[in-house]
This record gives sequence, structure tokens and C-alpha cells, in this order.
Amino acid sequence: MRIGELSRETGVAVPTIKYYVREGLLPAGRLTSPNQAGYDDSHVRRLRLIRGLMDVGGLSVSAVREVLAAVDSSDESVHKVLGAAQFAITPPSTGEPEGLEEARRAVAELVRRRGWHAEPDHPSAEAMAVALATFRRVGHGAFEEVLDDYAEACERIAAADLAYVGRHAEVDGIVESVVVGTVLGDAVLAAMRRLAHVDASARQYDEGARGVSGGADTP
Repeated sequence: MRIGELSRETGVAVPTIKYYVREGLLPAGRLTSPNQAGYDDSHVRRLRLIRGLMDVGGLSVSAVREVLAAVDSSDESVHKVLGAAQFAITPPSTGEPEGLEEARRAVAELVRRRGWHAEPDHPSAEAMAVALATFRRVGHGAFEEVLDDYAEACERIAAADLAYVGRHAEVDGIVESVVVGTVLGDAVLAAMRRLAHVDASARQYDEGARGVSGGADTP
């Protein structure tokens, strides 16, 4: 297909497609003449992946580039590639709130207590420490009482994620499935957590509630 057809198939504007090619996110089409290039289903798949990472995952162009480099890596184990992708998608810390060192120790202790195989310098560990330090700074340090509950839920989610990949991904697509599932799964998890909050709030604080405003009643 030509670039116009690729644009219609994916809903991505032609100038944007050309930009992605220049930025190294999308492979160039195969030249069919000096002024024409051909594209195929692999370009359609990659474009949809790029848009998903950006639109739902909220990643920048540079972060998408790093994630795609991890997806395309064929010389590393799935575990190492997933680690590289997580480094790419975890936003860097933008400061050091008061109490950060104490929060880091709390995170390290959680990792040790749960027996997790995670490095203390993983960006997600640092992001969690920053969040905990901020909780403390705004007067909600007691939030740490629920960390093990959170950890138990996350262990189940991680196991479900990888079980899904094992059931539904071909061998050569496992890396992409795990990486993309991590990015887009974060969006699903955040939205589902909020829905669960609505339900839990109704059950605990509004005993007579049968549904949320604007929604259908539930049995």
C-alpha cells in the first residue's frame, strides 16, 4: 500500500507518518520507484502500537523510541527487555522531597519483606519512594499501613499479566505483549482502581446506593 492508504487504514495523518519515519519510530517503506514507497501490514501494526503508547500510555516520542528499541531487541531475555522498557517508561523523579531517604528504606524493606527480585535502584522503586515521602510531607504517612495490601494485589496482577501473555502471544510476540501490556495495562489499572473506589465508597458510606449517578442499577 502507499502512504495515503496507510494513513486511511490507521487514521494517522501522512505528515505524522513521515515524522515517525524520520524519528526512527516507524521503518521506512520499501521503495517502489524514486518517489514512491510501499508499506505493508507490519507498518499498520507498528503505527497502531505507536499511537497506543502515546495516546493511552501517555509516552513521549523519546520514550516510545526506547520502548520500541526494547521490543525489537532479539538478543536479550524477555526479563531483561521488560526491564529496559520499564526504565524507559518510568518518569524520572523531579525532585527530592523531605524524608526521601527514609522513604527509600521503607521501599527497600517492602521489597525484602515480599521477597521480590527487584534492584533497589530500579526507577519504579525510586518513584514509589518519592510518592511515600510526599505522603508523609502532606500528613498522610499512615498510608504505609496498606503497602502490603497493595503489594499482594500487585503480585496477583503481575501474575495475571504474564499468564495472559503466555496464553495469547506467539513466541516472537511475547516481548511486545509484555511491554505493551505494561504501558497500557497501567492505564486500565488506574481506571479500574477508580471504579472500585466508587463501588467501595457506595458500599461503605452510602448503604442504600444501588449504582453510581448516571449508571444503571445493579442487582
